[in-house]
Amino acid sequence: MAGGEAPQLGPAQKGAVMHALRFDHFGDPHVLHLTEMPDPVAGDGEAVIAVKASSVNPSDLKNVAGQFEETSLPRTPGRDFAGIVVDGPRDWAGAEVWGTGGDVGFRHDGPHAEMLTIPAAALAHKPEHLSFEEASTVGVNFVTGWLGVVEAAHLAKGETIAVFGVSGGVGSAVAQIAHALGSEVIGMDRVPPADGTPAASIIEDFVPSDASPQDISAEIRRLTGGSGADVVYDAVGGVTTPAALASLARQGRLVAISAVGTRTVEIDLVSLYRNETRIYGCNSGNYDIVESSTRLQRLAPFFDSGEFHAPANIDRYSLADGEDAYLAVESRGHDRIVICP
Repeated sequence: MAGGEAPQLGPAQKGAVMHALRFDHFGDPHVLHLTEMPDPVAGDGEAVIAVKASSVNPSDLKNVAGQFEETSLPRTPGRDFAGIVVDGPRDWAGAEVWGTGGDVGFRHDGPHAEMLTIPAAALAHKPEHLSFEEASTVGVNFVTGWLGVVEAAHLAKGETIAVFGVSGGVGSAVAQIAHALGSEVIGMDRVPPADGTPAASIIEDFVPSDASPQDISAEIRRLTGGSGADVVYDAVGGVTTPAALASLARQGRLVAISAVGTRTVEIDLVSLYRNETRIYGCNSGNYDIVESSTRLQRLAPFFDSGEFHAPANIDRYSLADGEDAYLAVESRGHDRIVICP
């Protein structure tokens, strides 16, 4: 469809359909099915995107499984996308854009489809340095990282951050953001970041997560001259929280975004207040597509300059193989899965 004002449907447009992944009840990825839907038309304050690529995040899998109360059915899932504006504001016609949002795929249809309708206020230019596939893998991970590192913990140049889960998508994004801010980065995970990945060239030191909480915190304190980390970004959470708290310097900040193994932990309140520890919870799901767009616009210059990098290992699936793409998320480790309609 052409850009500009909301079009009048002509004979060639009547009955036009697109394909989309849908689910009308919760369950494993087998509940997903490919269906035909009418081509969307931009209303006032809206834009229609021809989706070129859309990644499958673990949260998409959880969404289909029914782990988010806010999800209404039937629904097209997906959060992160990149594509081309085909209808909406005239000055955006043909623009290459990217996006993500905590409402997309939950309360509004997501981008695991050939076309997507979004508020025009959410339009954000895709970095030229990234392909559509690469751009579609950035949203959730880097917005989550930005919220925790920049907006919550206020990480400063010269400070040290320990990234728990550094080999994962969010952990890699956090390491890159922290490095750009001029901070020293210590990584912690089951395995080091793979050679050639952005995090591998950034982290100053690596601590294996198979050690005890006491040994992990002792090693981080050794690496920081006994003081501890100014910020611990815990992308794992739950089982790692005791080690994260014990690794913090005085007035250190803990950022929590997840809980693995257990949702509850015991905290020594005396140690907490004596150390003047701050704990921040960050949830990118609380930020809708317009609010997330403002963060992507702040991130874009770092990708255009080549300072930030999208994941290197991307597996591509067609929309017709969307169910297989979801199943692959469960078994492919740190590879990014992308659906290319």
